[in-house]
Amino acid sequence: MTSPLHHKPFLLFLLARAAATIAYQMTGVAVGWQIYSLTHRAFDLGLVGLVQFIPSAALVLLVGHVADRYDRRRIVFLAQFVEAAALAGLCLGSHAQWAGREAILAFIFLIGIARAFEFTTLQTLVPSLVDQETLPKAVALNASVRQAAVIIGPMMGGFLYIAGPAVVYAVSGALFLLSAAAIAAIRIERPLSLLREPVSLHFVFAGVSYIRSRRVVLGAISLDLFAVLLGGATALLPIYARDILSAGPWGLGFLRSAPAVGAFAASVYLARQPLQRKVGKVMFAAVTWFGIATIVFALSTSLALSFAALVVLGWSDMLSVVIRSTLVQLETPDEMRGRVSAVNAIFIGTSNELGEFESGLTAAWFGAMPAALIGGIGTLLVVLLWRRFFPELAQRERLQAD
Repeated sequence: MTSPLHHKPFLLFLLARAAATIAYQMTGVAVGWQIYSLTHRAFDLGLVGLVQFIPSAALVLLVGHVADRYDRRRIVFLAQFVEAAALAGLCLGSHAQWAGREAILAFIFLIGIARAFEFTTLQTLVPSLVDQETLPKAVALNASVRQAAVIIGPMMGGFLYIAGPAVVYAVSGALFLLSAAAIAAIRIERPLSLLREPVSLHFVFAGVSYIRSRRVVLGAISLDLFAVLLGGATALLPIYARDILSAGPWGLGFLRSAPAVGAFAASVYLARQPLQRKVGKVMFAAVTWFGIATIVFALSTSLALSFAALVVLGWSDMLSVVIRSTLVQLETPDEMRGRVSAVNAIFIGTSNELGEFESGLTAAWFGAMPAALIGGIGTLLVVLLWRRFFPELAQRERLQAD
């Protein structure tokens, strides 16, 4: 099997993905701490996730349509340029001290619009940069680089926040511009299969129909969605770092990096030892451990134990992500990848951004610790239900269909 690292376009893609992910993670640390410092309300942390989710949900069909009809590199380039511009606004507003809660949320909403196009379109590029035989390793390597960036990003964000949020936003904006430049430099040898057929409701909704017709893919995507939606405690990290663990901004960056440490270790392992057998059972086991780790984190009052629980959470989540992503890529024809990836992205956005809103809302009602505990228990219940609803997924032996 040829290594994906022998393909220069794929290397440029990895550079772009690393720079953009570090920027996004740094921004998450700065926004979370800044918002909570301004308002001291868990609900406002949930709003940060909600204003990112709304654009991805509203634009899902348009994004898939655009990704299947136009140059995907140009789409990513323009989206990242918009994200850099929004961060420039956050930088100026924070430096001049006029950026309050509403202004911060408005800029995050703009980033959410651009990210809806960027995130979906990035997923469609990888199969065009490597051959199908190399794709599983490319997906794992892509995940490894992303998780390394998720480790570095929050730590950088927490450290740079000492100099103020404006510094974090300025560096993040520069990294988005670097990512856009790397994307623009990619030359794809295998031409993209872009469609030119007239727009119709059938064309736009084809991604939804395709996923519904693939029970294994639907089960994998929805299992990941509901598990992370209920068990995603990362939105509560500013509360844990500030009020429960008394760790400060550096502690927030430390905790936000923890899931990525586990995810990075898992992705490196999967890049060297790709999953060969019992992938369905592995996915269910991974989501089970995700729920258990969330429960341990919820009950912890120790920084070390909280970090360890989040590492396990990240490891198990990465196993689920790689299985889901590979199943989607292998079972989707290139001419439909934009629309299918757009639907996949809305599932991911629902689990992540809407999950943050759910965590913030339940924390506002019950407190941070009960909210995280409820989420972990809910994840375990989802595993039990999905084993019954999607036996095809539990029995799936290999990533590639037999």
